[in-house]
Amino acid sequence: MSSKRIEGFKKSYIDAKPSISVHRAVAFTASYKETEGESIIIRRAKAFQAVCKRIPVTIFDDEIIVGAVGEFLKSGVVCPEYSWKWVEEEMDSFESRDQDPYRIDAEAKDTLREEIFPYWKGKSLEETFLSRLNKETAKILVDTGIIDNDSKWRNAVGEITADYQDIVFKKGFGGLKAEALKHLQGLEPITAEALEKIDFYNASILVCDAIVTLAQRYSDKAMKMAQTETDARRKEELLEISRICRKVPEHPPETFYEAIQTVWFTQIGSILSENSLALNLGRFDQYMYPCYANDIKSGTITKDDAQELIEALWIKLSEWVWAISSNTAKFFAGYNAFQNLTVGGRTREGRDATNDLSYMCLKATENVKTHQPGLSVRIHPDSSDEFLLAVCKLIRVGTGFPAVHNDKVGSAMLLAEGLSPEDARDWSNCGCVVPHFRKIGQWTSAVNINLAAAIEYALNGGKSRITGKNMGLPEVPGSEFKSYDEVKTAFYKQLAYLIKHSAIGSVTLQQVHAEMVPRPYISMLVDGCMEKGKDLSKGGAKYNLSPVFTGIGVADSANSLAAIKKLVFEDKKYTLGEIDKALAADWNGYEEMRQAVLACPKYGNDDDYVDSIAVEITDFYYKEVHSYKDYFGTPFTSAFMGISNYIPCGSVIGATPDGRKAKTPLTEGVSPHAGTDLTSPTAAMRSVAKINHDVHSGGTLMNMKFAPDLLKSDRNLKNLAALIRAYFALGAFHVQFNVISTELLRKAQEHPEDYKDLLVRVAGYSTQFVNLSREAQNAIIERTTYETM
Repeated sequence: MSSKRIEGFKKSYIDAKPSISVHRAVAFTASYKETEGESIIIRRAKAFQAVCKRIPVTIFDDEIIVGAVGEFLKSGVVCPEYSWKWVEEEMDSFESRDQDPYRIDAEAKDTLREEIFPYWKGKSLEETFLSRLNKETAKILVDTGIIDNDSKWRNAVGEITADYQDIVFKKGFGGLKAEALKHLQGLEPITAEALEKIDFYNASILVCDAIVTLAQRYSDKAMKMAQTETDARRKEELLEISRICRKVPEHPPETFYEAIQTVWFTQIGSILSENSLALNLGRFDQYMYPCYANDIKSGTITKDDAQELIEALWIKLSEWVWAISSNTAKFFAGYNAFQNLTVGGRTREGRDATNDLSYMCLKATENVKTHQPGLSVRIHPDSSDEFLLAVCKLIRVGTGFPAVHNDKVGSAMLLAEGLSPEDARDWSNCGCVVPHFRKIGQWTSAVNINLAAAIEYALNGGKSRITGKNMGLPEVPGSEFKSYDEVKTAFYKQLAYLIKHSAIGSVTLQQVHAEMVPRPYISMLVDGCMEKGKDLSKGGAKYNLSPVFTGIGVADSANSLAAIKKLVFEDKKYTLGEIDKALAADWNGYEEMRQAVLACPKYGNDDDYVDSIAVEITDFYYKEVHSYKDYFGTPFTSAFMGISNYIPCGSVIGATPDGRKAKTPLTEGVSPHAGTDLTSPTAAMRSVAKINHDVHSGGTLMNMKFAPDLLKSDRNLKNLAALIRAYFALGAFHVQFNVISTELLRKAQEHPEDYKDLLVRVAGYSTQFVNLSREAQNAIIERTTYETM
C-alpha cells in the first residue's frame, strides 16, 4: 500500500481537471518581441530563460517533489511558436470536445487573443510548413487520417531520453555551463561554422542558467513557506526542499531524494522548452541505483522512504497535461504525454541488470495506478523467474502495465541502426514501444500511414469511398483485375505512393524545424551536441536516426487480400465487381457475402494462408520506407506501433474486403483485428511472431486482452511467464495485456464517476478509461477476451 501522503496526492490527481495555463506563452512571446533580429537559437534560449524567471512558482499541499509547468495541479501549456491557429479555432470548445477536453477561463482566452496570437500570426512553425508543402502532398497529409504528421507541425518533437548517467547526474547544469564557457574560449567568429558554434554555446549558457534560476525560485518559495509553517514536521520538510532546490540541478545529486528532484526539474525544463510528447526517463533503475544503494547503506533513507519518493514522482509525471489540438488528440487520446520509463534488461556488458529499484518501480505503478510514467520492462533469457513473475503479478492487476519487451530484439534493432554493441544493450523505450538510447536524436513518431487506404485506392480507382475524392494514384476499376497478383501489385503501388509523400512531408518538416525551432535546452540532455557545438535539430546527437513511419492496419490489409485471394480467384465464389458493390453499400444487403468474407482465414490464428500475406506486407513496407532518406541522409525507419491512431485512420476508410464496416477502427500495431483472433493467445502470438520484427527498428506492438479469472492463481502467472518467454523465443519484440472484464468496462461507461482511476491499455500506452471517447472505449471492449491460455 502507498503511504497516506501518496493516497492524498492520488485523490487530488484523479479529481483535478486538466486546465490551460498561459504563463509560458506570455513570457515566451514577450521575450521574442525583445529579441527581434538576434539569431534564432539565442532567441529561443532567452525565451526559455524568460519562462523560467516569470512563470508562477507553486508548491502544492504536502508535496515532497516540487515543480509545476503552470498554476493548476493539472496544467497544460500553449506554445504559439509552433502553432497558435488551432488554439484560436478550438479554445471556445475546449471544455466540450469529445476527446481530451480542457478548462480555460475567460481571462486566459482574452490574453491569448489580445497579447499572443497577433504577434505570432504568420510566424509559426505550422504556417511556414504548410506554405512550403507541395499541394499533392498536402492533399493527403493535412488532417486527412491517410498520412498524418500534425504532431510534428502543430507541436514540438520531444522524443528524447535525457542522459542522466553521463550528463545530468555527472555534471549538473552548472558543469554544462562551464563546458560551454570552455568551448567558447577557443572560438573566433571568422567562419560560418564558428559563428554557429558561438551561438550554440552562448545559448547553452543561457538555458543552463535558466533551469538553475527556476530551481532556486522553488528554493526561495519553500524557505518562505517554512518561515510561516506551524507544523514541525512540514516545516522540516520545507527546509529540506529548499536545501535540495538550492543544490540541484545546478550540481550533481548525491542522495536519492536529490536525484529524484533532479529528474523532475530536468523534465520540467523539457516541457517548458517545447511542450512535447515522449520526454522519456530512460533506464531509471540503473541511473538511480547508486544513490539509492549509498543512502540505504549509510542509513540516510529507508526503503519505504524511497518507495514514497518514487510514487510521488509517478504522480508528478501524471499531473502534466500535454495540450494538443482535437485532431492530434484523436491520434494520442487520453492526456498521455508518453513519458516512458524502462526497467530490467541487461547491463552494457550483457549481464542481468535487475536490481531492487526494478521491483520498486513495479510496485509504484501497482500502488498509485497513474497513467504516467509509461512503464516498460526488458526481458531476456537470463531474466530471473522471480522478476518475470513480479512483472506478471503487475499485469494481473489490470492497469495495462507494464509493456513487456524482448531485450535481445530491441538491441538487434539498434545494432542495425549503427549503434555499438554496448550502446545497443543499453537501450530503453521511447514513447510507446520504440527502442531508443539516451545518445540518439530521432523523431520516433513522425508519420502515421494508413495501409487500409492503399487497399481502398487500389480497388476504387484511387478514390476515397467516403468522399469520392481522388486521394491515391489513378487505377483501373477493381472489377477489371484479372488475377490476385494484379490486385496485390495495385495495393503495393498505392502504398508506395503514400510512403513517398510521407517522406516528402517529413524532409520538408525537418528542414523547417532546423531553421525555426532549435532546441538549446533539450540539446544539453543529449550526448554529442556539446562536443560538436551543434543543436539537436541539426544533427548534434552522437547518433542521428531517421524519423519513424508507422504503418496502421496490417491485419486489415492482410485479411482483405486473403479474402480476395480465396473467394474471388481460388474459390471463384464472387467477382471483384460483386465485392465492389458490397463495399459501396457498406455490406448492407450483402450479409451472406459478408459472412463468407468473415469466415475467410484471419491473421492472428496461426494460419499461414493469411499470416504469410502479413509478413509480405510488412517486408514490403520496410523496404519501401527504407528506400527514402531523411534530411540528414539516413534511410527512414519503419514501425508498426500503435497509439490511438487506428481509430481516426479507420474513420476515413469505407468498408473493406475483410468484412469490416465503413468508418470503424482499424488495427493497432501488429495485433490481430479486434474480435478476429478466435483460436487462442498462443495462436495469436505465433501469427505475430512470423513478422520480421528486428528490421522494424521503430518498434512493433501487440495488444492482448485476458479475462481476470485467467490469471487468478500463481500457477496461472507461471503459465503467463512461460507464454511470454516462448513468444520472445520466436523473435517477437513486444506484448502488453489488458486484464479486465467486458462487464466492468461497460459499467465504467455507464457510471464514469465511479471509475475515475480505472486504467486500460489503449495501444502503446495506458490511460484512464473514462478519459477516452466513447469510440475509443468501444474499440477496447471489442477486442477478443481470452478466457483460456
